[in-house]
Amino acid sequence: MSLTDSALDSDAIAQARSLLAPAVKKERLWPVVAAAAFAAVAALALAGAMITAPPVVSQPMAETEIESPDPVF
Repeated sequence: MSLTDSALDSDAIAQARSLLAPAVKKERLWPVVAAAAFAAVAALALAGAMITAPPVVSQPMAETEIESPDPVF
C-alpha cells in the first residue's frame, strides 16, 4: 500500500480544511480615501493661504532720494 492510498476521501478532506480555515478579512478602502482627501484639502488650503497672504517684510523698505518727501540738507 502506497502513501497516497487512504481510506479518507480527499475531496471531503479538502472541503473540511476550507471550512475550518479562518475567513479572509477584506481591507477597507474608505479610511485610505478619507486620508487622501484630507491631505488634498489641507494642501489646497495651504496653497490658497500662501497665495492670498501678503508678503512678510521684516526690514523697512529703503527710500530713494526721489521718493523722499523732504530733502535732507
